[in-house]
Amino acid sequence: MIALLLAAVLADARPPTDLVVVGTIVSPRPDHSLAMLRSGGRTRTVAAGDLAFGGRVAFVSAGAVALDFGPERIELRMSGGVPTIAPPPLAAQSRPAGDGSLTMARSDVERRLGEEIPKILAETTVVPYLDQGAVTGLLLSKLPPGILSEVGLRQGDILQSLNDVPVNSLATLASLWPRFQTATEVHAVVLRDGRPMNLTVSLH
Repeated sequence: MIALLLAAVLADARPPTDLVVVGTIVSPRPDHSLAMLRSGGRTRTVAAGDLAFGGRVAFVSAGAVALDFGPERIELRMSGGVPTIAPPPLAAQSRPAGDGSLTMARSDVERRLGEEIPKILAETTVVPYLDQGAVTGLLLSKLPPGILSEVGLRQGDILQSLNDVPVNSLATLASLWPRFQTATEVHAVVLRDGRPMNLTVSLH
């Protein structure tokens, strides 16, 4: 009986009218490609096979995601426009002088990320940073103004770890996104001008 009800619900699933793709990261291995979807003010990072917003992700490609809603398959493409207007500053934040820590309202961070992710994906350039032949971080060679710079990141920084997880690839960076959606604190270690620097964002 439960299986029949579940099958009926899945068969009747319809995509939300405001469902959009805000970014994709494509891997040579299709099962490692990721997409960021947004609907109803929520943003989710998904891979092929994941359930999201009532559908199942069929595949992720450059700038597009296919989802199955019951027997219907829809393909969503990223819009070409990237916002060029700088967003307003966060409403609730405070940075004690010199310690690299910041407090932000989670709702403001989620809203800002929802607005800025297309710009971040389009205008941020990161390259692997090699130390003695091994990747030890990601060099932020280009960084647009916005929430990333407001939390303390600067062009030229080498992002080495987030919440004690070494950042040695874009795939690692993207895989951390689900953890941060419930985290109360995000701690980054960056190498700036040859010296390590700690940046901490507390979410309330």
